Amino acid sequence: MVGMNLELDGRVYVLTGASRGLGFATAQCLVADGARVIVSSRDTARVDAAVGALNTQAGEERAAGISADLSDSSTPQLLLDSALSRFGRIDGALLSVGGPPRTTAAQATDDQWREAFETLFLGSVRAARTVLPCLGDGGVVGFVLSTSVRAPLAGLGLSNGLRPGLAGVVKDMADEYGPRGVRVFGILPHRILTDRNRELFAATGDAAAAQAEAEASIPLRRLGDPVEFGRVAAFLLSPAASYLTGLSVPVDGGALRAI
Repeated sequence: MVGMNLELDGRVYVLTGASRGLGFATAQCLVADGARVIVSSRDTARVDAAVGALNTQAGEERAAGISADLSDSSTPQLLLDSALSRFGRIDGALLSVGGPPRTTAAQATDDQWREAFETLFLGSVRAARTVLPCLGDGGVVGFVLSTSVRAPLAGLGLSNGLRPGLAGVVKDMADEYGPRGVRVFGILPHRILTDRNRELFAATGDAAAAQAEAEASIPLRRLGDPVEFGRVAAFLLSPAASYLTGLSVPVDGGALRAI
């Protein structure tokens, strides 16, 4: 993978939910441009495989991994300490968690709402709250959200209910940390061809038809590739985006209809 000259050489980022999918694609783009990364997810084998692939790509040790659950209150400090001990600094974080179960808002149980809140919402907020005070001028925290922030997605009631609140958190934190030169942003993926979207297509009973229907609803008439998300996320995390904060950027092939 070729770097994008984003002035990332030597910078260090923590990425959660990054052993595969969108987080891993972002890690690939960051490492290609000279950054160091701490990647984490709950699956130890996938973390190890991701770290191995990233270091092979770089030809040197630019990645380290931690298997941890973002819903665990000790995880953010563990990730922060790992970045500092392994690479000696921290410049930012990209916070992502796996999507909640497929259900409507009305059909979701109390337990499903509580679990989704603990992982999707509070886990992300807690991680940002831990990292932000440790960042200096030029630091940045990004939240991986969803186009459900702006337009509800059928069958994803938990996401529809919680992710718009995280977009509000992005704005609030950007206002608070902006005077210190620290940026906060959201990024809104739509139909990117990840394992998560493959699972959602399969849950309909006819994965091929569901994918074709999704593609037909997107102006570019195709699903996104994870690396297309990764490039945008790496740019937003980089000094090249130094005047962008408090915004949520769609990576959606034109699917959102709002101007």
